Amino acid sequence: MTELDAGLALVPPRRLLSDHIDAFFDLHPGDWPLVTDDDVVGRQLPIADRLRDPRTTVVAGPAAGEAPGVPGGRWTPAPGRRGHDGDAEPSGELLFRSGGRWRIGSGEHAEPLLAPFAGTVHDVRPGIGLRLRSEAQGLLGVEGLGGPTAGRLAIVTGPDGEVRAPQVDVSAAGAILVAGQRIDAEALTRARAVGVRGIVVAALGIKERRDFLASERRGRAAIHGLPPFAILILDGAAGRPIASPLMEVLRALEGRSVAIVADPPCLVVDDADVELPRPPADLVWVRSGPLVGAEGRWAGLAGPRRFAGGVLLEAGFVRFGDRPPIAVPLGDLERFV
Repeated sequence: MTELDAGLALVPPRRLLSDHIDAFFDLHPGDWPLVTDDDVVGRQLPIADRLRDPRTTVVAGPAAGEAPGVPGGRWTPAPGRRGHDGDAEPSGELLFRSGGRWRIGSGEHAEPLLAPFAGTVHDVRPGIGLRLRSEAQGLLGVEGLGGPTAGRLAIVTGPDGEVRAPQVDVSAAGAILVAGQRIDAEALTRARAVGVRGIVVAALGIKERRDFLASERRGRAAIHGLPPFAILILDGAAGRPIASPLMEVLRALEGRSVAIVADPPCLVVDDADVELPRPPADLVWVRSGPLVGAEGRWAGLAGPRRFAGGVLLEAGFVRFGDRPPIAVPLGDLERFV
């Protein structure tokens, strides 16, 4: 290992790509998995039924002579059977028994959870979740909201651009849009309304995040549920451009079918033939501080340096373009691996 490489190893790494995906999809009480361990499923096939209006209800449970119930099992009352209040007993998932009666998870409106990519099911746990494993590649972000969803990838702005409502129209229906540095709340609402399936963005502000999650809750509670929609946040809440290694991967995927999942937060590429670009080993990205968002080439360790406020920090030299190297605190830097 050279002295230059040894210094670069002190820069915190950031994983850019995953060579396999093990995605987790949460299930709530009353949701019903349609698959079992080791089932192989294709893209856009149903793997569970999710309730849009989940609630818990007390029922008598299995009567004398019927098979005893177990938590996680499916409860369907006999035709015409009614509870103590005179209403027909609903069907649902048996949760637990207390005082001789059962608490079940039930609801009137269910929607299918579709597999966003092909894979093998494992670790199915009713009321908790299931996992879908695949050899697909993934571009990793920091947070995923909503979804899961799938669609063709379309880039609508550059890495430092901002998407506003007038830029979103019905021609983007069914697509996952790359929105650059930021997207405002009005554009998110419009994208949802015209049939966009997802957004990839560098940063999403706290207000936009709160508004989106509230809109998703209202959509799930509606009688006619909305189609899946997801946001993949690549960096966080503070506005900054999409880093060039991330943008190069997104450009390589433009026009291809991709998916967004929230756990882990990533853009899934279910295509074994695509070769995704890797960044240069000496490329570093400034993730915080006065130069946040800037990219350069590693030029070696600078040793302890004094920065604003009189703080003494270990630093490294970074060459930005053709300018002489600048000392930057190691804690402000990040390298893609």
